Amino acid sequence: MRSLARIVLLVASTLGQTLAAAQDFDFEPPLDAADPSLPAAVHDLAERVLPVYQEDNPDLYLSNLAALQMAIGDAAAAHDTRLKLRERLASEQSSLPPGRAAVYDTYVLARAIESEAPEDVPFTSAYARALRETLNGFDDRDAYELESWLAAPIEPRQRNLQRALDERRGQSSIPLAAALDLVQAWFAFDAYRSIDGLASPLLAEETERRYVVEQVAIPVAANATIAATVVRPRPASDAETRPTLLELTLDLSSRDPREAAAHGYASVLALARIAGDATARPRAPFEVEADDAWAVIAWIAQQPWSDGRVAMQGFGYGGFVAWAAAKRQPPALRAIATTDPMAPGIDFPSPNRIFASSAYRWIYDVMAPPGDELAGDDARWRELDARWYRAGRRYRDLPTLPGRASAIFRSWLNHPSYDRFWRKWLPFGAEFAQIDIPVLTVTGYYSPHETAALYYFAEHLEHDPDADHALLIGPFDEHSVARGASSSLRGLALDPAARIDATEARYEWLAHVLDGAERPPNLQAGVNYEIAGADEWRHAPSLTALEAKPLRWYLKAWPDGQPHALAAERSTVPMALTETRDLRDRTDVGWRPQHELVGGEIDAREATSFVTEPFDEPVDLGGRLRGELDFTINKQDADFVLMLYEVRATGEHVKLFDPAFAFRASYAADRVHRRLLVAGVRQQLPFQSDRMIGHRLEAGSRLLLTLGINKRADQQINYGAGGDVSEESIENAGAPIRIRWHEGSFVEVGATVIDRQ
Repeated sequence: MRSLARIVLLVASTLGQTLAAAQDFDFEPPLDAADPSLPAAVHDLAERVLPVYQEDNPDLYLSNLAALQMAIGDAAAAHDTRLKLRERLASEQSSLPPGRAAVYDTYVLARAIESEAPEDVPFTSAYARALRETLNGFDDRDAYELESWLAAPIEPRQRNLQRALDERRGQSSIPLAAALDLVQAWFAFDAYRSIDGLASPLLAEETERRYVVEQVAIPVAANATIAATVVRPRPASDAETRPTLLELTLDLSSRDPREAAAHGYASVLALARIAGDATARPRAPFEVEADDAWAVIAWIAQQPWSDGRVAMQGFGYGGFVAWAAAKRQPPALRAIATTDPMAPGIDFPSPNRIFASSAYRWIYDVMAPPGDELAGDDARWRELDARWYRAGRRYRDLPTLPGRASAIFRSWLNHPSYDRFWRKWLPFGAEFAQIDIPVLTVTGYYSPHETAALYYFAEHLEHDPDADHALLIGPFDEHSVARGASSSLRGLALDPAARIDATEARYEWLAHVLDGAERPPNLQAGVNYEIAGADEWRHAPSLTALEAKPLRWYLKAWPDGQPHALAAERSTVPMALTETRDLRDRTDVGWRPQHELVGGEIDAREATSFVTEPFDEPVDLGGRLRGELDFTINKQDADFVLMLYEVRATGEHVKLFDPAFAFRASYAADRVHRRLLVAGVRQQLPFQSDRMIGHRLEAGSRLLLTLGINKRADQQINYGAGGDVSEESIENAGAPIRIRWHEGSFVEVGATVIDRQ
């Protein structure tokens, strides 16, 4: 009988879903989200949708049901529905972010309080009661997450609602799926609009209740202190101690020290002296951070609330500081966890020995006095680049164009190799073997500081194969790696597996190394990477192990009118492919690489394209691009640039990493010692990229390589004269670069062919 009943219910449910899915509803969309008639229109629509709505997915059903109930004004019923959804969240049957869900739980509760009160209750009072009730049931971590969602702006919700209305413009009916999307968009907008400004004073009270917050000046040198914020959970007793998480950053407003405190640590957020020196003399970037970090760590270890253990975290510049501290090995430093760390001399200011003009701007943005009209002015900086590029002046002249010479930038230009000037700040060579604390490095295939992240990881493992160092890398850029990945990135759809919260992964790892918790599932080995398109995380002990079985493709020229090829076998006949690039040409002054990762065209300026045949089976690429260029050139040096794309059967091009891999030929073999090319002589140049790939090429797709000369208005230009590149100008260009590519040129990357049979 029970089986029969289940069958009857299943048939009825399926029939209901089928009827509902096929049903359209009369609906005339108001003009915009601010239209006064919109609430009534949504109310009327929800009244007709609610009786027929069915859904197999419990999370989706409960979420949509609550939105429909709110639309018809039944806040009490919506509250009951949201409670059922919360129970699913608490039982870990759902993947919905609990903080985001709590925003709407609290709003619905406030409306229910407002509607059920025996007398009129202002919504502000109802919401205060509802938020306090929610927060009383939350631990520090959930409360902090809720606050971040409450601080989210209204504008995206308004745009989503407007988009839903615009999609129905000119139509008199709306299908069920679109109706549900519209009601959800209205509900989200209505919630954030209603609670705007109400949460801040209540959250300030909550911070006071949960944490001890102190503003301190930490002595770091003679007559010098640095400002810091200390936040720690309110102790149960004066004797309570805990480990400390330290970050030394450039901008206190860019980071919230309560995040670490919410995860159970004493949190110290300190301001680097280049941004807040208490002495009169400004400090140059990178100059004193190791000393300051040592002093701050020693200060922390002496505090009564410290258990003597300090871990450092850092983003960008803060990541550099963590590594600078690790080089010095302070006794209390027990771990470092960095996200997109900078590495002076490696990825900044001259990635692969090519100086980037953004470094000059960075100095001003960091060190400019308040009110400086040049700092933060994107248009003026772009014009500065264009002015220098059009004039063809020496790169060393760049800082003089705005009339503001930079002694710091000039000093950097004096060190084009990775010499002692750069190496003094970071571990180098065998020094990496002395770093015996656990390390976590997080980055993305599309992050600008991926170069530094891979450098730290590869060097650490090369000099200490047993190093406790985990690399987490996936299809992230500098924003998503810090804030969490969404469903897409710059036009590239992301797998569900890729949509991780890298922040929480970092705290799970810290709990593992400091408190003995289980190792996080995404950090099971040295290299932990997501294969985009395969929807799966993979693990390898090292980059070398990951790349042990590469696929190799040779450059092959085809007659005019045909695309050049990437071939699995080296050609048995000499290749005759000669390219000419005129570095004096300035007609491309406005060129910028495309921002989107997916598009119909490629960034092939000053480059030649080579493409494989379509793949019969899917191919998973994992590792760094490497290879050897076999060529004859008429110059003593050149800056090459390579990019890889997946060419889908639809014709779309997908960048497999970003930015492009550009490198100076004379430093390809050794970043410390320069080795010039020999003009007019056939030669071979091995290379290994500073970018990693983790991508599935689907059957029917092709792999496309662009290979060319790096020439941009926002980067140093190498004219190939063989001298100090910063001293070269357009007058040193001479004849255009002529490169003859030979048949020994190849590229390779770690790969696995997926046999579907």
